[in-house]
Amino acid sequence: MTSLTTESLNPDRRTLLKAIGLKAIGLAALGGIAACGSVSLPTGGRAGVSSSATTTLSTIRTSAGLPALVPDTQLEQAALQQAGYMASRARMSHTTGWGKDFASRMKGNGVRGAAGENIAEGRFDQRKLFDIWMHSDGHRRNMLDPDFSRFGLAYVRDGRDPSLRYWALVLGR
Repeated sequence: MTSLTTESLNPDRRTLLKAIGLKAIGLAALGGIAACGSVSLPTGGRAGVSSSATTTLSTIRTSAGLPALVPDTQLEQAALQQAGYMASRARMSHTTGWGKDFASRMKGNGVRGAAGENIAEGRFDQRKLFDIWMHSDGHRRNMLDPDFSRFGLAYVRDGRDPSLRYWALVLGR
Protein backbone atom coordinates (compact mmCIF):
# COMPACT_ATOMS: atom_id res chain seq x y z
CA MET A 1 0.00 0.00 0.00
CA THR A 2 1.32 3.42 -0.88
CA SER A 3 0.76 6.60 1.07
CA LEU A 4 0.98 10.06 -0.37
CA THR A 5 2.46 13.02 1.44
CA THR A 6 2.64 16.61 0.36
CA GLU A 7 6.32 16.05 -0.36
CA SER A 8 5.51 13.39 -2.99
CA LEU A 9 3.13 15.74 -4.81
CA ASN A 10 4.32 18.16 -7.42
CA PRO A 11 5.08 21.71 -6.21
CA ASP A 12 1.83 23.17 -7.59
CA ARG A 13 -0.30 20.72 -5.59
CA ARG A 14 1.71 21.40 -2.41
CA THR A 15 1.12 25.15 -2.81
CA LEU A 16 -2.60 24.55 -3.40
CA LEU A 17 -2.92 22.32 -0.31
CA LYS A 18 -1.11 24.87 1.84
CA ALA A 19 -3.39 27.64 0.57
CA ILE A 20 -6.49 25.57 1.32
CA GLY A 21 -5.13 24.76 4.79
CA LEU A 22 -4.44 28.41 5.55
CA LYS A 23 -7.91 29.39 4.35
CA ALA A 24 -9.49 26.73 6.59
CA ILE A 25 -7.49 27.94 9.59
CA GLY A 26 -8.56 31.52 8.90
CA LEU A 27 -12.24 30.53 8.64
CA ALA A 28 -12.00 28.55 11.88
CA ALA A 29 -10.46 31.56 13.64
CA LEU A 30 -13.19 33.87 12.32
CA GLY A 31 -15.83 31.40 13.50
CA GLY A 32 -14.28 31.40 16.97
CA ILE A 33 -14.23 35.20 17.10
CA ALA A 34 -17.85 35.42 15.91
CA ALA A 35 -18.94 32.94 18.57
CA CYS A 36 -17.44 35.14 21.31
CA GLY A 37 -20.18 37.72 20.80
CA SER A 38 -22.93 35.23 21.59
CA VAL A 39 -21.44 33.15 24.36
CA SER A 40 -24.01 31.62 26.64
CA LEU A 41 -23.28 29.73 29.80
CA PRO A 42 -24.01 26.03 29.91
CA THR A 43 -27.25 24.96 31.52
CA GLY A 44 -27.80 21.72 33.32
CA GLY A 45 -30.86 19.69 34.15
CA ARG A 46 -34.24 21.24 33.75
CA ALA A 47 -37.63 20.28 35.04
CA GLY A 48 -41.20 21.38 35.12
CA VAL A 49 -42.20 20.63 38.69
CA SER A 50 -45.73 21.97 38.95
CA SER A 51 -47.26 18.70 40.12
CA SER A 52 -44.84 18.47 43.06
CA ALA A 53 -45.72 22.01 44.16
CA THR A 54 -49.50 21.54 44.12
CA THR A 55 -49.78 20.59 47.78
CA THR A 56 -47.52 23.43 48.94
CA LEU A 57 -49.38 26.07 46.95
CA SER A 58 -52.76 24.62 48.01
CA THR A 59 -51.78 24.91 51.66
CA ILE A 60 -50.57 28.49 51.17
CA ARG A 61 -53.78 29.51 49.40
CA THR A 62 -56.34 27.63 51.50
CA SER A 63 -54.80 28.94 54.72
CA ALA A 64 -55.59 32.42 53.36
CA GLY A 65 -59.18 31.39 52.51
CA LEU A 66 -58.49 31.12 48.75
CA PRO A 67 -59.13 28.24 46.38
CA ALA A 68 -56.19 26.02 45.43
CA LEU A 69 -54.28 26.64 42.21
CA VAL A 70 -54.32 24.02 39.44
CA PRO A 71 -51.08 23.03 37.66
CA ASP A 72 -51.11 24.09 34.01
CA THR A 73 -48.75 22.76 31.30
CA GLN A 74 -48.90 26.01 29.29
CA LEU A 75 -47.82 28.06 32.31
CA GLU A 76 -45.22 25.45 33.22
CA GLN A 77 -43.73 25.76 29.72
CA ALA A 78 -43.57 29.55 30.11
CA ALA A 79 -41.84 29.07 33.50
CA LEU A 80 -39.37 26.58 32.03
CA GLN A 81 -38.56 29.00 29.20
CA GLN A 82 -37.81 31.82 31.66
CA ALA A 83 -35.80 29.61 34.01
CA GLY A 84 -33.75 28.44 31.02
CA TYR A 85 -33.11 31.99 29.90
CA MET A 86 -31.94 33.01 33.37
CA ALA A 87 -29.65 29.97 33.67
CA SER A 88 -28.12 30.64 30.25
CA ARG A 89 -27.27 34.21 31.33
CA ALA A 90 -26.45 33.37 34.96
CA ARG A 91 -28.71 36.15 36.24
CA MET A 92 -32.26 36.67 37.37
CA SER A 93 -34.47 38.83 35.20
CA HIS A 94 -38.12 39.13 34.19
CA THR A 95 -36.96 40.40 30.78
CA THR A 96 -35.08 38.24 28.29
CA GLY A 97 -32.04 39.29 26.31
CA TRP A 98 -34.21 39.16 23.21
CA GLY A 99 -36.05 42.23 24.46
CA LYS A 100 -39.14 40.32 25.54
CA ASP A 101 -40.73 41.60 28.70
CA PHE A 102 -43.09 39.52 30.82
CA ALA A 103 -46.24 40.58 28.93
CA SER A 104 -44.80 39.75 25.49
CA ARG A 105 -43.46 36.40 26.76
CA MET A 106 -46.90 35.49 28.10
CA LYS A 107 -48.55 36.47 24.83
CA GLY A 108 -45.94 34.45 22.92
CA ASN A 109 -46.76 31.42 25.07
CA GLY A 110 -50.49 31.78 24.45
CA VAL A 111 -51.25 32.96 28.01
CA ARG A 112 -54.23 35.32 28.04
CA GLY A 113 -55.57 37.46 30.85
CA ALA A 114 -54.00 38.34 34.18
CA ALA A 115 -50.66 36.71 34.93
CA GLY A 116 -47.83 37.06 37.42
CA GLU A 117 -44.33 35.70 37.83
CA ASN A 118 -42.01 34.91 40.73
CA ILE A 119 -38.36 34.15 40.03
CA ALA A 120 -35.49 33.01 42.22
CA GLU A 121 -31.90 31.84 42.06
CA GLY A 122 -30.19 29.76 44.69
CA ARG A 123 -28.96 26.53 46.18
CA PHE A 124 -32.19 25.47 47.81
CA ASP A 125 -35.00 23.00 47.38
CA GLN A 126 -38.64 23.68 46.60
CA ARG A 127 -39.69 23.84 50.27
CA LYS A 128 -37.14 26.60 50.98
CA LEU A 129 -38.11 28.37 47.73
CA PHE A 130 -41.72 28.80 48.87
CA ASP A 131 -40.59 29.83 52.34
CA ILE A 132 -38.45 32.59 50.79
CA TRP A 133 -41.32 33.74 48.56
CA MET A 134 -43.80 33.76 51.46
CA HIS A 135 -41.47 36.10 53.37
CA SER A 136 -41.35 38.57 50.48
CA ASP A 137 -44.33 40.91 50.14
CA GLY A 138 -44.43 41.01 46.33
CA HIS A 139 -43.94 37.26 45.87
CA ARG A 140 -46.51 36.42 48.54
CA ARG A 141 -48.97 38.86 46.95
CA ASN A 142 -48.61 37.04 43.60
CA MET A 143 -49.23 33.62 45.15
CA LEU A 144 -52.25 34.91 47.10
CA ASP A 145 -53.79 36.90 44.25
CA PRO A 146 -57.46 35.81 44.05
CA ASP A 147 -57.48 36.43 40.27
CA PHE A 148 -55.15 33.48 39.69
CA SER A 149 -56.41 29.91 39.39
CA ARG A 150 -53.55 28.16 37.54
CA PHE A 151 -49.78 27.95 37.87
CA GLY A 152 -46.63 26.52 36.34
CA LEU A 153 -43.36 26.01 38.22
CA ALA A 154 -40.00 25.07 36.70
CA TYR A 155 -36.28 25.26 37.32
CA VAL A 156 -33.08 24.92 35.33
CA ARG A 157 -29.78 24.01 36.96
CA ASP A 158 -26.65 26.03 36.30
CA GLY A 159 -24.39 23.93 34.07
CA ARG A 160 -21.25 24.84 36.03
CA ASP A 161 -22.75 24.37 39.49
CA PRO A 162 -25.51 21.72 39.57
CA SER A 163 -26.59 22.77 43.08
CA LEU A 164 -27.55 26.23 41.77
CA ARG A 165 -31.05 26.47 40.32
CA TYR A 166 -32.93 29.21 38.50
CA TRP A 167 -36.64 29.03 39.39
CA ALA A 168 -39.71 30.54 37.73
CA LEU A 169 -43.32 30.39 38.88
CA VAL A 170 -45.91 31.69 36.42
CA LEU A 171 -49.44 32.29 37.70
CA GLY A 172 -52.52 32.90 35.57
CA ARG A 173 -56.30 32.85 35.34
